[in-house]
Amino acid sequence: MAGFIKSFGSKLAGATALAGVAAIAFSTLGAAPAAAADLSLPVKAAPVVVDTWNPWQIRLRITGVVTNDSGHVNGVAGSGISTSDTVIPELDISYYFTKNWAAELILGTTYSYIDGTGSLNGTAVGKTWLLPPTLLLQYHFTDFGAFQPYVGAGVNYTIFYNQSANQVTSIDVKNTWGWALQAGFDYMIDRHWGWNVDVKKIFLEPDFNVTVGRTPLTGSTNLSPWLLSTGVTYRF
Repeated sequence: MAGFIKSFGSKLAGATALAGVAAIAFSTLGAAPAAAADLSLPVKAAPVVVDTWNPWQIRLRITGVVTNDSGHVNGVAGSGISTSDTVIPELDISYYFTKNWAAELILGTTYSYIDGTGSLNGTAVGKTWLLPPTLLLQYHFTDFGAFQPYVGAGVNYTIFYNQSANQVTSIDVKNTWGWALQAGFDYMIDRHWGWNVDVKKIFLEPDFNVTVGRTPLTGSTNLSPWLLSTGVTYRF
């Protein structure tokens, strides 16, 4: 009986040792996939997208030109001058030196009928076309999100061309320098497109020569128009 117990104990110890070896082997095999995963290639980080800034911008606007009906013919007592209002397309090109400071060039052309008032009431003087390129320095406020107001000031040079006389013999309106003030805003719909509202005042008082029959006369008119605009903005 004692021999049987001794033999059974030896076999039990051997089985226990074999089970331990098996457990270690299975544990090693189970850890192998994890170790293999640890040796996999590192995942590359996504490239950083840089928001590039382009300094150019264009606007296409519809502009109402509302002139100041004021003027006179020298030597004609009680004389006055009126000029007509128009609606024109307007193209504007802007260059941003920084995100706040920009220069804007305003391009457009229109015409104006010139009529006498006061003692010249009922006299259709003539018609002239004018090209008033205006260069403005602007400051843009950028602290209001999509709503981006701005103010500007600059210089204007108006060229009068294709002039025609009506009830006078001839008319010649002189090209003139003037000052300009501006205020407006863009409401940006996305990064590129926006809606624009703009008001400008151009201080413009050209002189003119007019001949009635054989009598040459001179005078001046205070055009000083308001330019009331709305349209679209595109930023490159």
